[in-house]
Amino acid sequence: MKKMAILSIAMMFLLSACAPKFGQEEVVQQKDNKQQKAVIPKYNISDSYYRMILPFKPSEARGLVVEDLNTRLDVDEFETGLMRVAQDRFSPQDYLFQEGQYLDKKTIQSWLKRKSEDDKGLNPALGNKGTNEEKNTKSPIYLANILEHDYLMKNDNNKVKLGGIVLGLALNSVHYYETEQGYPREVQIENDVIEKEGKRLASEILSRVRQIKGLESVPITIALFKQQPQSAIIPGHFFAVTNVDEGSTTIDKWEKINEEYTLFPSDDAEKNHREDLMKFLNFKSDIEDFFPNYTGVIGKAFYVDDQLQQLTVNIPMQFYGKGEVIAFTQYVTGLVMEQFPDYITINVYISSVNGPESIIIREAKAEQPFVHIYQ
Repeated sequence: MKKMAILSIAMMFLLSACAPKFGQEEVVQQKDNKQQKAVIPKYNISDSYYRMILPFKPSEARGLVVEDLNTRLDVDEFETGLMRVAQDRFSPQDYLFQEGQYLDKKTIQSWLKRKSEDDKGLNPALGNKGTNEEKNTKSPIYLANILEHDYLMKNDNNKVKLGGIVLGLALNSVHYYETEQGYPREVQIENDVIEKEGKRLASEILSRVRQIKGLESVPITIALFKQQPQSAIIPGHFFAVTNVDEGSTTIDKWEKINEEYTLFPSDDAEKNHREDLMKFLNFKSDIEDFFPNYTGVIGKAFYVDDQLQQLTVNIPMQFYGKGEVIAFTQYVTGLVMEQFPDYITINVYISSVNGPESIIIREAKAEQPFVHIYQ
């Protein structure tokens, strides 16, 4: 078994001794025709994350994503996935991140409504003919949310300005409604319809965004996100993106984003990712053989271009002492290092009825895992 790095007092001492010195850089930011001093932290925790302008300015539409998306998993993936999409055009080395400052809550809420003569709703009108079931089946709500991220550039005069924005459109795979009697019902939306409606909505939203002061000519990226049903235990995913040039009001082409999450074990994993699933099932079987009080394990696999990139495993256990926790964590760490290829990132979360017990993180290509046992 390869060596483990236990996050304990020794690790805390190591971190305190080697921790980088946090610094900051002052810049000037233009806001509402006024120049304001802002700060850019010099330290970045990862090349995968953007540095952010401080003081932190929350979005004008703060909280809408949490209200409108079906699950917390979708909320997290919608936000972090949009940052991942942005990196192809706005490099974290060259751009700074700021929450959206142009689309306010009132504007987004009005756009999410159904069409009528009085509002600017982008979802189809419900109509007046037929039962509630017939009307909702014919005209489901496609657009669930709009998320704006702003990307800033710093020039030679130590000033920052808007370099571009990225818009995420969250689209429903299931439309929920109630009958006249108040019974809950749902309408499944096919993938080809989701894509067609998403691209149609993107064109209309681009036209409207270009009319907002400050966004008339900046580069804009729009990405389409398919959210999961309310009962899902894995998040949705982005499936298409388009880059709009400075000043353009039209979308010339779309690029496919080949990403997805798959639940282990599941019929979908059996059908599309059998080889990876077998590795997971062997891992699960070894745990069952070693610990009789084992209760279950669930995996969330993240694929890019049909290649497994990351596997997150949750293991709930019944423990009777800290010694058991340590022994089990050591055993599982060995399984992680021996059974899974080193080109994928593995995150293992071990818990009991008392809460988190330990975590194991093996980054891709890392020689040693990162292990923490909660005290």
